[in-house]
Amino acid sequence: MNTNEILSRVRKIEIKTRGLSSNIFAGQYHSAFKGRGMAFSEVREYQFGDDIRDIDWNVTARFHRPYVKVFEEERELTVMLMIDVSGSLSFGSQNQSKSEMVTEIAATLAFSAIQNNDKIGVVFFSDHVEKYIPPKKGRKHILYIIRTLLDFTPESNRTDIAGAIETLTRMQKRRCTAFLLSDFYQQKSFKKELQVCNRKHDVVAIQVYDHRDNELPDVGLMRVRDAETGYEQYLDTSSKAVRTAYKAKWLERQAKIKETFSHSGVDSVSVSTADDYVRSLMMLFKRRS
Repeated sequence: MNTNEILSRVRKIEIKTRGLSSNIFAGQYHSAFKGRGMAFSEVREYQFGDDIRDIDWNVTARFHRPYVKVFEEERELTVMLMIDVSGSLSFGSQNQSKSEMVTEIAATLAFSAIQNNDKIGVVFFSDHVEKYIPPKKGRKHILYIIRTLLDFTPESNRTDIAGAIETLTRMQKRRCTAFLLSDFYQQKSFKKELQVCNRKHDVVAIQVYDHRDNELPDVGLMRVRDAETGYEQYLDTSSKAVRTAYKAKWLERQAKIKETFSHSGVDSVSVSTADDYVRSLMMLFKRRS
């Protein structure tokens, strides 16, 4: 992809995702992801219905009438996008690949974050951390993230989610909201690392998958290749037993993933490349509000 093509795609993604974050997610994002607490803002005269525990007795004594302290939410957050760039994300049998949908979701979350004056950073990972973009604010920073996502070539095709989570826990000293975007294709457990990370940070998992990940078409003999290991084999997709076993393997893997999220106290959502990710994100945000 040349520079002009990258810039054109960045612009298209910006127009779409910035509009979504402005018109659809504005209030939902704010209520779903809380700030660090309440901070003192000002004092004002007592009004009927105010909590007497908020009375500022020093100011009240000075002016001989009751005043109360007003607190506001400390809104600023640090948001980290943990983005899987391994080989399995390049697959897509619909209008877009899994990695393309991940890019759009990441851009939507990023624009939602900066509209709320939050910092946004990114960790690209495969079986190791491939690239780290420190948290910053601003439109230029978001466009740099999108451009990097579109033009990034990982060193490895494999995945190590546990290692990526462990790195975030160690690297990010202050509490942050971390979105973990992956197809969670790998088999290695990451439950322990996720539990530790979610105790320190607020972790949200977003799974992007293709419907061919869970269902084989009935097209006869098919050569399939594992995008992460390079292993190839032929499958007789005309066999109902083969298709049933393939589906069962997917369901088994999904059950383990959901159990990992549930046991770790992590909110999650699964989105197919054939689905509308906007609806899925809205449901996720509403559950957290």
